[in-house]
Amino acid sequence: MVGKIYIARHGFRLNWVTTTWKSETGLPRDPPLAAFGLTQAKELGDYFLSIPEDERPTAIFSSPYYRCLQTSKPVSVALGIPVYVEHGISEWYSPVVPGTGLHPRPGSADSLQSFFPEIDRCWSSVLYPSRKGEDVTEVHERAAKFLDTFIPEIERKFPGKHTNILLVSHAATIIALARELLGDRKLDLRVGCCTITEVTRKPSQLILGGWESRRLADGSHLQGGAQREWGFEDIQIADGKVVEDPGVPGTENDIDSLSGPQSKQPSNL
Repeated sequence: MVGKIYIARHGFRLNWVTTTWKSETGLPRDPPLAAFGLTQAKELGDYFLSIPEDERPTAIFSSPYYRCLQTSKPVSVALGIPVYVEHGISEWYSPVVPGTGLHPRPGSADSLQSFFPEIDRCWSSVLYPSRKGEDVTEVHERAAKFLDTFIPEIERKFPGKHTNILLVSHAATIIALARELLGDRKLDLRVGCCTITEVTRKPSQLILGGWESRRLADGSHLQGGAQREWGFEDIQIADGKVVEDPGVPGTENDIDSLSGPQSKQPSNL
């Protein structure tokens, strides 16, 4: 049974340093880490290697965005554990401006393994976010649906194997995940790069609201501490509605297929 979840945000992004960055995957809006971000990712791996073995994660589930996989890699190498690609914890995009197309969707585990051999392709994503984007309420609903499907699927697919896991994701998604795990959608939380949130399961074994926080967005393991912190208050307008973003040019006729939970049975807990 999954009893502990660590959640880390990706490291410092290259597009925060320069506008002349290249997408390694060719996907729009998929910047790699800056050199400082790579250092943060190394510090993350060093931290997990420094804690007692029975406290370490035994599997990493990463957003398919390049910066998250770069952040996962040092932890995977340090601990000798697999990285599984999970679209359900992908980046959050606000709703698209009507008529401007759709937001990008990263590639599959198969395609990403050519960049990151640490990826184990045996895992199939349990949820895909809509490419039409989400308002604040919808990203929380996505997090709830994801968790309610994801945790039972780990326990079904890897019985008794992964008690401690690490999720590597993005600030907005991490906040939504933490709020759903702790059962508090009003939780005040700002998440910096490569910070760690740690939750443990209550005796009730519930999924939504069935966890206790040990730390939230903690950056004490990083030499520079928590940096580039982000919270929903930075973008929210009112009542969960946010400014719409344009879609990717050339996707105006694309169909938003493969969204929502993917044929797994939720726990209903």
